[in-house]
Amino acid sequence: MTGGLFLWLMMLQLNDDKQRVLDATDLVRLIGDHIALRAKGREYVGLCPFHDDHSPSMFVVPHKQIYHCFSCGAGGNALSFVMNFHKMAFREALEYLAQRGGVKLTPWRPAGRSGAEASGDAEETAGNERCELLSANLTAFDFYRAILRHPEHGRAARDVIERRAISPEMVEQFGLGAAPEKWDGLALTIAHKQLPVGPFVNGGLLKAREGGSGLYDALRNRLVFPIHDQIGRVIGYGGRRLNDEDEPKYINSPESAVFDKSTTLYGLHQAAQEIRRTRLAIVTEGYMDTIACHQAGVKNAVATLGTALTPGNARVLRRLCDTVVLLFDGDEAGRRAADRAVEVFFAVPIDLKIAMLAGATDAKDPDELLKREGGAAVLQQIIQRAADPMTVLFRRVRASLEGQGLSAQTRLVDEFLARLVDLGLKPVDGEMRYQLIVKRLASITGVAWEAIADNISRRAAQRRARATGPAGSGPAAETARPTLGTPEHLLACVLCEPSLLLSLDEGAAWLADRCAESSPLSGTVAAAAARVLQDGGTPGLREVLVALEDPASQRLATGLAAEVERLTEAKPDRVAAHWRDRLASLRRELSEPRHAAPPAESGEGGGEGGAGEDGWSVNDEPEWATLERLRSLRRRLGDDPAAVPRPLTG
Repeated sequence: MTGGLFLWLMMLQLNDDKQRVLDATDLVRLIGDHIALRAKGREYVGLCPFHDDHSPSMFVVPHKQIYHCFSCGAGGNALSFVMNFHKMAFREALEYLAQRGGVKLTPWRPAGRSGAEASGDAEETAGNERCELLSANLTAFDFYRAILRHPEHGRAARDVIERRAISPEMVEQFGLGAAPEKWDGLALTIAHKQLPVGPFVNGGLLKAREGGSGLYDALRNRLVFPIHDQIGRVIGYGGRRLNDEDEPKYINSPESAVFDKSTTLYGLHQAAQEIRRTRLAIVTEGYMDTIACHQAGVKNAVATLGTALTPGNARVLRRLCDTVVLLFDGDEAGRRAADRAVEVFFAVPIDLKIAMLAGATDAKDPDELLKREGGAAVLQQIIQRAADPMTVLFRRVRASLEGQGLSAQTRLVDEFLARLVDLGLKPVDGEMRYQLIVKRLASITGVAWEAIADNISRRAAQRRARATGPAGSGPAAETARPTLGTPEHLLACVLCEPSLLLSLDEGAAWLADRCAESSPLSGTVAAAAARVLQDGGTPGLREVLVALEDPASQRLATGLAAEVERLTEAKPDRVAAHWRDRLASLRRELSEPRHAAPPAESGEGGGEGGAGEDGWSVNDEPEWATLERLRSLRRRLGDDPAAVPRPLTG
């Protein structure tokens, strides 16, 4: 079998697999498992996960099996969503959706491919850093689980599980494991399996000894908590000491290509469905508290990873729910949490509340409370009484002002306003939250709200001036709508109404060439449409997305179709009229001669005015335009040289 024939058969097989996987995938359910969606006519809308979306701008179109964000331009089909959201390589995303949809992929052997093809496949599988890290984490997961079941090495961890009354169901649901009291338990297992140690070092599972003489286990003699991403892949670990003399009490994996602490929440994989259902997320202070909540039936609980709730955490939760309750142990913890939570309160438009155990129970944490008779009911009452961070801070301000003189009150109010501005409070015209804060401050302090508003505006302007860098130094904003030249308009019309391509006298390849001349990415999309047509398919958006693998080209295709649908209100007759108008424009552009160029400095390459021998301006005409002009003349005038027009002379 020749290499070309093998590649052709391989692509047919791959596209068939892609189509079967996409046909088996409910796009609304897939995206709805990651963000909250609401119906809007025939479509669904939600907060776009690919930018900091403050109002729903992502549309999911079930009958076309595509999604598109009208704010940042993200778009594509189920495969591109999984690849972009979870940073998966193409093959990994295909296998994930196949497993999810119960589709058995066609086995194939990569032997006999060219080096370039093998290199491309390696980037999507074993050679991909993320795949290697995930594989290393999975190996460690199996190791820690096996140690927990070991009669000797897992005894101490099982004793802790028994003392904390963690049920076998929770041990299984959260995948708890144990690290043995050895320096090289995992390291020896890796060596025995002859696995590369690089991914284990990069993932923080192994560490280099001082002086570089070998590696040792990062987690030793600890109860192990696997940290999953939203679809259940193990991306990191937490370890709780089994010996009270060991420090620190908890250890977390370092950040890696698959593990970002600022956007990861422990238990989100287990809690996401209940969070979407209740539109409420409860954030606890630790792994044990989250597991205790789930065991007691409070299944919308998650935990931060040793840090306060970050704006990144809040944005992840906001795509799933409306309200986040931070559950803290006592008064002091609550006060510190309120200070940290205010920044998130200002940064992310979500209802953020703080619930404290102190005052409602003498239990030191939710884990202890939920193991008591009636503890779950008490916890629900505490959550219902949760207050937003600003209310907690206002109480502290009111308490600090009591009994103070005028000068002290002025200083305290000024310091408090400065702190709020530093945390992110800024004047926004018509923004209800800002107005309520200012008026609340005025009622507490006795200062006119206009004076408080002026103080905040002045401080915010000063802070903005300090933060402003050189002009143009920040990242360029991503444009929501693609820039459409005439070829892109035609391509977009085809994606909306594929039958239009059949009316093109020059053929699909001609349009692909024109798009390639406009931009390489447009050419890729148009070439895919031409291939679909050549293979007997219908080159609509859904079919073209199947033929494309590059997320950037998929995003462009979706954006092009969305833009022309916007211009034509998605009415077939208006799309057809738009096609005819743009096609006529392109043909005129290709057939009309260029204007004369400015006189050249020398007489070479054409006479006065930069004209060639036939009088046509050629100095700045691209080669492709010259060829296209000549082809157009031949089509109109035939092969008779006498029929070719000559320039007028005076």
